[in-house]
Amino acid sequence: MLTNDQLALWDRENFFHPSTHLAQHARGETPSRVIAGGDGVHITDRDGRRMLDAFAGLYCVNVGYGRTEIAEAIAKQAHELAYYHSYVGHGTEASITLAKMILDRAPANMSKVYFGQSGSDANETNIKLVWYYNNIRGLPQKKKIISRWRGYHGSGLMTGSLTGLDLFHKKFDLPLSQVIHTEAPYYLRRADASMSEAQFAQDCADKLEALIQAEGPDTIAAFIGEPILGTGGIVPPPAGYWDAIQKVLKKHDILLIADEVVTGFGRLGTMFGSDHYGITPDIITIAKGLTSAYAPLSGSIVSDKVWKVLEDGTDEYGPIGHGWTYSAHPIGAAAGVANLKLIDELGLVENADKTGAYLNGALKDALAGHPHVAEVRGEGLMAAVELAETKEPFGAFDLARKIGAAVSAAMASQDVIARAMPQGDIIGFAPPLCITEAEVDRVVEVTKRAVESVLS
Repeated sequence: MLTNDQLALWDRENFFHPSTHLAQHARGETPSRVIAGGDGVHITDRDGRRMLDAFAGLYCVNVGYGRTEIAEAIAKQAHELAYYHSYVGHGTEASITLAKMILDRAPANMSKVYFGQSGSDANETNIKLVWYYNNIRGLPQKKKIISRWRGYHGSGLMTGSLTGLDLFHKKFDLPLSQVIHTEAPYYLRRADASMSEAQFAQDCADKLEALIQAEGPDTIAAFIGEPILGTGGIVPPPAGYWDAIQKVLKKHDILLIADEVVTGFGRLGTMFGSDHYGITPDIITIAKGLTSAYAPLSGSIVSDKVWKVLEDGTDEYGPIGHGWTYSAHPIGAAAGVANLKLIDELGLVENADKTGAYLNGALKDALAGHPHVAEVRGEGLMAAVELAETKEPFGAFDLARKIGAAVSAAMASQDVIARAMPQGDIIGFAPPLCITEAEVDRVVEVTKRAVESVLS
């Protein structure tokens, strides 16, 4: 078809794709996939091929595709007021309403919401606020941020530094010096296989304590972590991990940033991952599930403790010098209001809990006995199948073999989309929160066939 061929040519000649092998794509060695539509948990490409999206785009289309309620809210807002800024006390009905709706759902100690456009810029905001907070408190040396290896917090200069994955550092001169990394809570890949989960959780806390002591507690401003590791492998924390980590942070007056870009608004079967794991954050990062990606919007939710210091700072130094042109964009805010209403009306948090348990159980039943499946893990509507050369002791495949990518491709050939996660042979799942058990059965059936065909 001439139109499609022309579009593919324009794509290769003009479009700079993120997270893509640029040379292979430009040469036509990788597919140019143009998505034309979607409904529920399915997307349809320009040639009419319909695929079950078991990763919700990038963990983000939580309410599913084709929700006219959100589309209509966006159109209505665009007709009434497509844009006005939020500087110097300006707001819109949508942005003010959404801030209230978020705080009604957030942990009880949270106070205000600052809006941005993406998870990356929200975490950039968070670090600036942390530095401002300590300057106002008279602690100008307390500026370093501790992140975790395999954590994902964005692709900017500071946020790419916080991200603990080599791909996001290599040849970008990252991480920046203000960021240091500690142990990932990845029980399968623990160095000492004899450790129990409880022992490993304590070991992670002990390593954090040692790092803080080595750097100097008076130099450490904040610790950032996802409630459950996302892009680093979809890894739930070992039992007791967050309790142990929070004790260390509290001891040394270190703020806790909970990056809930993936887990916020229902994915773990609770409104926030912080609720799920008993985390009491000082700042929460939100994005993806806030609008289910129907429009770009992110947020930084700040606690009462942090907000009081920010107020004191502006009394002393004047208006806070931070803002984006599109902060609290009314179209994004209108999408957010409609999205959160839908999450409630459709019972999607409850569905994530119930159907997530079904997904994780079905994957374990289908694959845990396979000689090259090292682990099937997950929580809520997040799950992962980790493939390995040997299970006990754990021995990874040579990454050059690209086993995970091959399994993901085999699934795509059967019209189911899962994600080959970086730095490991890991197949990731994070479907829309509206997925049904029958649709889960399809995902599991295709996953099993793909694993067996690649590792026969």
